[in-house]
Amino acid sequence: MDERIHEHAEVLVDWSARVEAGDNVVVLVDDGAHELAVAVGEKLGERRANPLTVYHSDEVERSFLQGHDGDFDENPKHELAMYENADVVLRLGGSTNTTAKADVPGETEQAYNKARMGIRETRLGTDWVSTIHPTRAHAQQAGMAYEEYQEFVYDAVLQDWESLAEEMAKMKTILDEGTEVRIVKEDTDLTMSVEERTAVNSCATVAYDSHNLPSGEVFTAPHATEGEVFFDVPMTHRGKRIRNVHLTFEDGDVVDFSAETGEDVLADILDTDEGARKLGELGIGMNRGIDRFTDSILFDEKMGDTIHLAVGRAYDACLPEGETGNDSAVHIDMITDMSDESRMEVDGEVVQRNGAFRWEDGFEE
Repeated sequence: MDERIHEHAEVLVDWSARVEAGDNVVVLVDDGAHELAVAVGEKLGERRANPLTVYHSDEVERSFLQGHDGDFDENPKHELAMYENADVVLRLGGSTNTTAKADVPGETEQAYNKARMGIRETRLGTDWVSTIHPTRAHAQQAGMAYEEYQEFVYDAVLQDWESLAEEMAKMKTILDEGTEVRIVKEDTDLTMSVEERTAVNSCATVAYDSHNLPSGEVFTAPHATEGEVFFDVPMTHRGKRIRNVHLTFEDGDVVDFSAETGEDVLADILDTDEGARKLGELGIGMNRGIDRFTDSILFDEKMGDTIHLAVGRAYDACLPEGETGNDSAVHIDMITDMSDESRMEVDGEVVQRNGAFRWEDGFEE
Protein backbone atom coordinates (compact mmCIF):
# COMPACT_ATOMS: atom_id res chain seq x y z
CA MET A 1 0.00 0.00 0.00
CA ASP A 2 1.16 3.53 -0.79
CA GLU A 3 2.75 4.95 2.37
CA ARG A 4 0.89 8.21 1.82
CA ILE A 5 -2.39 6.38 2.52
CA HIS A 6 -1.10 5.47 5.99
CA GLU A 7 -0.03 9.09 6.52
CA HIS A 8 -3.47 10.28 5.41
CA ALA A 9 -5.12 7.94 7.90
CA GLU A 10 -2.87 9.12 10.72
CA VAL A 11 -3.64 12.80 10.06
CA LEU A 12 -7.35 11.98 9.90
CA VAL A 13 -7.50 9.98 13.13
CA ASP A 14 -5.05 11.99 15.23
CA TRP A 15 -5.00 15.61 14.03
CA SER A 16 -8.48 15.91 12.52
CA ALA A 17 -10.81 13.70 14.58
CA ARG A 18 -8.72 13.52 17.79
CA VAL A 19 -9.86 9.92 18.37
CA GLU A 20 -9.29 8.62 21.89
CA ALA A 21 -9.42 5.19 23.51
CA GLY A 22 -12.99 4.00 23.94
CA ASP A 23 -14.50 6.34 21.33
CA ASN A 24 -17.35 4.87 19.31
CA VAL A 25 -16.40 5.64 15.71
CA VAL A 26 -18.69 5.28 12.68
CA VAL A 27 -16.63 4.96 9.48
CA LEU A 28 -18.62 5.69 6.32
CA VAL A 29 -16.72 4.18 3.39
CA ASP A 30 -17.37 5.04 -0.26
CA ASP A 31 -17.03 2.21 -2.76
CA GLY A 32 -13.65 3.47 -3.96
CA ALA A 33 -12.11 4.24 -0.55
CA HIS A 34 -11.31 0.71 0.59
CA GLU A 35 -7.55 1.20 0.92
CA LEU A 36 -7.95 4.32 3.07
CA ALA A 37 -10.51 2.45 5.20
CA VAL A 38 -7.99 -0.34 5.80
CA ALA A 39 -5.36 2.17 6.92
CA VAL A 40 -7.90 3.99 9.12
CA GLY A 41 -8.93 0.68 10.68
CA GLU A 42 -5.33 0.04 11.68
CA LYS A 43 -5.03 3.46 13.32
CA LEU A 44 -8.33 3.02 15.17
CA GLY A 45 -7.08 -0.29 16.51
CA GLU A 46 -3.88 1.32 17.74
CA ARG A 47 -5.97 4.00 19.50
CA ARG A 48 -8.24 1.31 21.04
CA ALA A 49 -11.37 2.88 19.58
CA ASN A 50 -14.60 1.02 18.72
CA PRO A 51 -15.22 1.28 14.95
CA LEU A 52 -18.39 0.48 13.04
CA THR A 53 -17.80 0.42 9.28
CA VAL A 54 -20.69 1.35 6.97
CA TYR A 55 -20.42 0.85 3.23
CA HIS A 56 -21.72 3.63 0.96
CA SER A 57 -22.22 3.64 -2.79
CA ASP A 58 -23.86 6.32 -4.92
CA GLU A 59 -24.97 3.60 -7.31
CA VAL A 60 -26.72 1.72 -4.50
CA GLU A 61 -28.32 4.95 -3.28
CA ARG A 62 -29.45 5.71 -6.83
CA SER A 63 -31.15 2.33 -7.14
CA PHE A 64 -32.94 2.91 -3.83
CA LEU A 65 -34.14 6.38 -4.80
CA GLN A 66 -35.23 5.27 -8.27
CA GLY A 67 -37.21 2.38 -6.82
CA HIS A 68 -38.89 4.35 -4.03
CA ASP A 69 -42.27 6.04 -4.34
CA GLY A 70 -40.90 9.25 -2.77
CA ASP A 71 -42.84 9.03 0.50
CA PHE A 72 -39.83 8.50 2.76
CA ASP A 73 -40.01 7.56 6.44
CA GLU A 74 -38.67 10.33 8.63
CA ASN A 75 -35.35 9.64 10.35
CA PRO A 76 -35.30 5.81 10.33
CA LYS A 77 -34.61 4.73 13.91
CA HIS A 78 -31.80 2.26 13.20
CA GLU A 79 -29.70 4.87 11.40
CA LEU A 80 -30.55 7.58 13.91
CA ALA A 81 -29.51 5.29 16.77
CA MET A 82 -26.14 4.67 15.12
CA TYR A 83 -25.31 8.39 15.15
CA GLU A 84 -26.83 8.96 18.59
CA ASN A 85 -24.32 6.47 19.98
CA ALA A 86 -21.32 7.71 17.98
CA ASP A 87 -18.59 9.92 19.37
CA VAL A 88 -16.84 10.33 16.01
CA VAL A 89 -18.00 9.95 12.40
CA LEU A 90 -15.37 9.59 9.68
CA ARG A 91 -16.61 10.03 6.10
CA LEU A 92 -14.17 8.46 3.63
CA GLY A 93 -15.18 9.76 0.22
CA GLY A 94 -13.89 8.14 -2.94
CA SER A 95 -16.48 7.39 -5.59
CA THR A 96 -16.06 4.98 -8.49
CA ASN A 97 -18.70 6.92 -10.44
CA THR A 98 -19.09 10.63 -9.72
CA THR A 99 -22.25 10.90 -11.86
CA ALA A 100 -24.03 7.83 -10.51
CA LYS A 101 -27.09 9.80 -9.41
CA ALA A 102 -27.34 12.14 -12.37
CA ASP A 103 -30.79 10.81 -13.38
CA VAL A 104 -32.41 10.93 -9.93
CA PRO A 105 -35.32 13.43 -10.08
CA GLY A 106 -34.80 16.63 -8.12
CA GLU A 107 -38.05 16.29 -6.23
CA THR A 108 -36.97 12.85 -5.03
CA GLU A 109 -33.71 14.29 -3.69
CA GLN A 110 -35.64 17.06 -1.93
CA ALA A 111 -38.03 14.64 -0.24
CA TYR A 112 -35.19 12.35 0.82
CA ASN A 113 -33.16 15.21 2.31
CA LYS A 114 -36.14 16.61 4.21
CA ALA A 115 -37.01 13.22 5.67
CA ARG A 116 -33.46 12.83 7.02
CA MET A 117 -32.94 16.22 8.63
CA GLY A 118 -32.95 14.72 12.13
CA ILE A 119 -30.31 12.19 11.13
CA ARG A 120 -28.20 14.94 9.58
CA GLU A 121 -28.42 17.09 12.71
CA THR A 122 -27.47 14.17 14.94
CA ARG A 123 -24.47 13.30 12.76
CA LEU A 124 -23.35 16.93 12.78
CA GLY A 125 -23.50 16.83 16.57
CA THR A 126 -20.61 14.35 16.67
CA ASP A 127 -16.91 14.97 16.07
CA TRP A 128 -17.33 14.30 12.34
CA VAL A 129 -14.69 14.64 9.65
CA SER A 130 -15.00 14.21 5.89
CA THR A 131 -12.05 13.41 3.67
CA ILE A 132 -11.46 11.87 0.25
CA HIS A 133 -9.38 9.03 -1.11
CA PRO A 134 -8.10 9.65 -4.66
CA THR A 135 -9.86 7.45 -7.19
CA ARG A 136 -9.71 7.27 -10.96
CA ALA A 137 -13.26 8.61 -11.18
CA HIS A 138 -12.33 11.75 -9.24
CA ALA A 139 -9.16 12.13 -11.32
CA GLN A 140 -11.22 11.95 -14.49
CA GLN A 141 -13.69 14.51 -13.11
CA ALA A 142 -10.75 16.79 -12.32
CA GLY A 143 -9.31 16.34 -15.82
CA MET A 144 -6.09 14.88 -14.47
CA ALA A 145 -4.06 11.71 -14.86
CA TYR A 146 -4.55 9.35 -11.91
CA GLU A 147 -0.99 9.66 -10.59
CA GLU A 148 -1.15 13.43 -11.04
CA TYR A 149 -4.38 13.54 -9.07
CA GLN A 150 -2.87 11.45 -6.28
CA GLU A 151 -0.05 13.98 -5.95
CA PHE A 152 -2.58 16.80 -5.88
CA VAL A 153 -4.67 15.18 -3.11
CA TYR A 154 -1.73 14.34 -0.87
CA ASP A 155 -0.16 17.79 -1.34
CA ALA A 156 -3.43 19.22 -0.01
CA VAL A 157 -3.83 16.74 2.86
CA LEU A 158 -0.31 16.13 4.13
CA GLN A 159 0.90 19.55 5.19
CA ASP A 160 1.81 21.65 8.24
CA TRP A 161 -1.67 22.31 9.60
CA GLU A 162 -0.47 24.14 12.70
CA SER A 163 1.35 26.79 10.64
CA LEU A 164 -1.64 27.26 8.34
CA ALA A 165 -3.90 27.64 11.37
CA GLU A 166 -1.72 30.50 12.64
CA GLU A 167 -2.06 32.37 9.34
CA MET A 168 -5.80 31.81 9.09
CA ALA A 169 -6.24 33.15 12.62
CA LYS A 170 -5.61 36.64 11.16
CA MET A 171 -8.71 36.36 8.98
CA LYS A 172 -10.76 34.94 11.85
CA THR A 173 -9.90 37.97 13.98
CA ILE A 174 -10.91 40.37 11.19
CA LEU A 175 -14.29 38.68 10.73
CA ASP A 176 -14.94 38.34 14.47
CA GLU A 177 -14.31 42.05 14.99
CA GLY A 178 -16.15 43.14 11.83
CA THR A 179 -19.81 43.91 11.19
CA GLU A 180 -20.22 43.96 7.40
CA VAL A 181 -18.50 42.15 4.52
CA ARG A 182 -18.65 43.39 0.93
CA ILE A 183 -17.57 41.39 -2.13
CA VAL A 184 -16.98 43.26 -5.40
CA LYS A 185 -16.02 41.95 -8.86
CA GLU A 186 -17.57 41.75 -12.31
CA ASP A 187 -21.31 41.04 -11.97
CA THR A 188 -20.90 41.00 -8.18
CA ASP A 189 -21.59 43.58 -5.51
CA LEU A 190 -22.79 41.82 -2.39
CA THR A 191 -22.98 42.92 1.23
CA MET A 192 -23.78 40.81 4.28
CA SER A 193 -23.74 41.26 8.03
CA VAL A 194 -21.37 39.23 10.22
CA GLU A 195 -22.17 41.16 13.38
CA GLU A 196 -22.27 38.98 16.51
CA ARG A 197 -21.04 36.00 14.53
CA THR A 198 -18.01 33.85 15.35
CA ALA A 199 -15.74 32.81 12.48
CA VAL A 200 -14.26 29.31 12.40
CA ASN A 201 -10.56 28.80 11.72
CA SER A 202 -11.09 25.68 9.65
CA CYS A 203 -7.69 24.00 9.86
CA ALA A 204 -8.85 20.39 9.49
CA THR A 205 -9.42 19.52 13.14
CA VAL A 206 -12.50 19.25 15.33
CA ALA A 207 -10.51 21.06 18.01
CA TYR A 208 -11.18 24.22 15.93
CA ASP A 209 -14.73 23.22 14.92
CA SER A 210 -13.29 22.21 11.54
CA HIS A 211 -14.60 19.06 9.89
CA ASN A 212 -12.95 18.65 6.46
CA LEU A 213 -9.60 17.14 5.50
CA PRO A 214 -8.15 18.89 3.59
CA SER A 215 -9.33 22.22 4.85
CA GLY A 216 -7.88 25.71 4.81
CA GLU A 217 -10.73 28.19 5.00
CA VAL A 218 -12.18 30.66 7.46
CA PHE A 219 -15.96 30.67 7.49
CA THR A 220 -18.83 32.34 9.27
CA ALA A 221 -22.64 32.55 9.13
CA PRO A 222 -23.73 35.80 7.43
CA HIS A 223 -27.19 37.34 7.47
CA ALA A 224 -29.01 40.37 6.04
CA THR A 225 -27.59 39.72 2.57
CA GLU A 226 -28.15 42.32 -0.15
CA GLY A 227 -27.02 42.60 -3.77
CA GLU A 228 -25.88 40.26 -6.50
CA VAL A 229 -23.14 37.66 -6.85
CA PHE A 230 -21.72 35.68 -9.77
CA PHE A 231 -20.22 32.22 -9.21
CA ASP A 232 -17.81 31.50 -12.06
CA VAL A 233 -16.31 28.23 -10.79
CA PRO A 234 -18.27 25.22 -12.16
CA MET A 235 -19.57 22.58 -9.78
CA THR A 236 -21.22 19.18 -9.92
CA HIS A 237 -24.16 18.54 -7.59
CA ARG A 238 -25.18 14.89 -7.28
CA GLY A 239 -23.82 14.14 -10.71
CA LYS A 240 -25.31 17.20 -12.40
CA ARG A 241 -23.23 20.07 -13.77
CA ILE A 242 -23.92 23.67 -12.71
CA ARG A 243 -22.04 26.55 -14.33
CA ASN A 244 -22.03 30.37 -14.16
CA VAL A 245 -24.60 30.96 -11.44
CA HIS A 246 -26.00 34.42 -10.74
CA LEU A 247 -27.99 35.11 -7.56
CA THR A 248 -29.76 38.30 -6.50
CA PHE A 249 -30.56 38.87 -2.81
CA GLU A 250 -33.07 41.21 -1.22
CA ASP A 251 -33.75 41.30 2.54
CA GLY A 252 -31.59 38.20 2.95
CA ASP A 253 -33.41 36.01 0.39
CA VAL A 254 -32.62 34.91 -3.15
CA VAL A 255 -35.23 36.72 -5.26
CA ASP A 256 -33.78 35.97 -8.70
CA PHE A 257 -31.36 33.40 -10.07
CA SER A 258 -29.93 32.05 -13.30
CA ALA A 259 -27.32 29.56 -14.48
CA GLU A 260 -25.74 29.00 -17.87
CA THR A 261 -25.85 25.24 -17.24
CA GLY A 262 -27.94 23.32 -14.72
CA GLU A 263 -30.49 26.01 -13.95
CA ASP A 264 -33.09 23.32 -13.27
CA VAL A 265 -30.78 21.74 -10.69
CA LEU A 266 -30.22 25.14 -9.08
CA ALA A 267 -33.98 25.70 -8.95
CA ASP A 268 -34.48 22.35 -7.20
CA ILE A 269 -31.90 23.35 -4.58
CA LEU A 270 -33.46 26.76 -3.92
CA ASP A 271 -36.94 25.26 -3.72
CA THR A 272 -36.00 22.65 -1.12
CA ASP A 273 -37.38 24.75 1.75
CA GLU A 274 -37.57 28.34 2.97
CA GLY A 275 -34.02 28.29 4.33
CA ALA A 276 -32.55 27.21 1.00
CA ARG A 277 -32.96 30.77 -0.33
CA LYS A 278 -30.85 32.31 2.44
CA LEU A 279 -27.11 32.22 3.00
CA GLY A 280 -25.80 29.81 5.59
CA GLU A 281 -22.08 30.39 5.08
CA LEU A 282 -19.44 32.82 3.91
CA GLY A 283 -16.15 30.98 3.42
CA ILE A 284 -12.74 32.40 2.47
CA GLY A 285 -10.28 29.97 0.88
CA MET A 286 -6.72 30.20 2.23
CA ASN A 287 -5.05 26.89 1.35
CA ARG A 288 -2.25 27.78 -1.08
CA GLY A 289 -1.40 24.08 -1.39
CA ILE A 290 -4.51 23.69 -3.57
CA ASP A 291 -3.47 25.27 -6.86
CA ARG A 292 -6.21 24.33 -9.34
CA PHE A 293 -9.93 23.68 -9.60
CA THR A 294 -10.87 20.01 -9.70
CA ASP A 295 -14.70 20.07 -9.61
CA SER A 296 -14.65 18.81 -6.03
CA ILE A 297 -16.09 21.19 -3.45
CA LEU A 298 -13.93 19.63 -0.73
CA PHE A 299 -10.85 21.04 -2.49
CA ASP A 300 -12.11 23.92 -4.61
CA GLU A 301 -13.68 25.91 -1.76
CA LYS A 302 -10.41 25.83 0.22
CA MET A 303 -8.27 27.18 -2.62
CA GLY A 304 -6.57 30.51 -2.05
CA ASP A 305 -7.97 33.29 -4.30
CA THR A 306 -11.55 32.09 -3.81
CA ILE A 307 -14.62 32.93 -1.77
CA HIS A 308 -17.55 30.60 -1.44
CA LEU A 309 -21.09 31.17 -0.26
CA ALA A 310 -23.49 28.41 0.75
CA VAL A 311 -27.23 28.60 0.50
CA GLY A 312 -29.01 26.67 3.23
CA ARG A 313 -28.09 25.55 6.70
CA ALA A 314 -25.83 27.66 8.95
CA TYR A 315 -23.34 26.00 11.28
CA ASP A 316 -24.03 26.39 15.00
CA ALA A 317 -20.35 27.04 15.74
CA CYS A 318 -20.71 30.49 14.12
CA LEU A 319 -23.76 31.57 16.10
CA PRO A 320 -24.20 33.17 19.53
CA GLU A 321 -25.03 30.65 22.24
CA GLY A 322 -28.73 29.87 22.25
CA GLU A 323 -29.37 31.48 18.86
CA THR A 324 -30.76 29.47 15.97
CA GLY A 325 -29.35 30.34 12.57
CA ASN A 326 -30.67 29.63 9.10
CA ASP A 327 -32.22 26.17 8.98
CA SER A 328 -32.50 24.03 5.86
CA ALA A 329 -32.22 20.47 4.61
CA VAL A 330 -29.44 21.59 2.25
CA HIS A 331 -26.07 23.31 2.49
CA ILE A 332 -24.77 23.93 -1.03
CA ASP A 333 -21.49 25.80 -1.59
CA MET A 334 -20.85 27.90 -4.70
CA ILE A 335 -17.49 29.48 -5.52
CA THR A 336 -16.36 32.75 -7.05
CA ASP A 337 -12.79 33.34 -8.25
CA MET A 338 -11.23 36.39 -6.58
CA SER A 339 -7.86 36.27 -8.35
CA ASP A 340 -8.46 39.19 -10.73
CA GLU A 341 -10.22 42.57 -10.66
CA SER A 342 -11.86 41.91 -7.31
CA ARG A 343 -11.83 42.92 -3.69
CA MET A 344 -13.29 41.92 -0.33
CA GLU A 345 -13.94 44.60 2.25
CA VAL A 346 -14.71 44.34 5.95
CA ASP A 347 -16.32 47.49 7.33
CA GLY A 348 -15.02 49.45 4.34
CA GLU A 349 -11.40 48.32 4.62
CA VAL A 350 -9.99 46.19 1.80
CA VAL A 351 -8.83 42.87 3.26
CA GLN A 352 -8.25 41.00 0.00
CA ARG A 353 -7.55 42.39 -3.46
CA ASN A 354 -7.06 40.27 -6.58
CA GLY A 355 -6.59 37.19 -4.40
CA ALA A 356 -3.87 38.63 -2.13
CA PHE A 357 -4.58 39.27 1.56
CA ARG A 358 -3.38 42.51 3.09
CA TRP A 359 -0.61 40.78 5.10
CA GLU A 360 0.76 38.95 2.03
CA ASP A 361 3.42 40.07 -0.45
CA GLY A 362 1.81 41.46 -3.57
CA PHE A 363 -1.15 43.09 -1.83
CA GLU A 364 -2.00 46.47 -3.39
CA GLU A 365 -3.71 49.18 -1.39
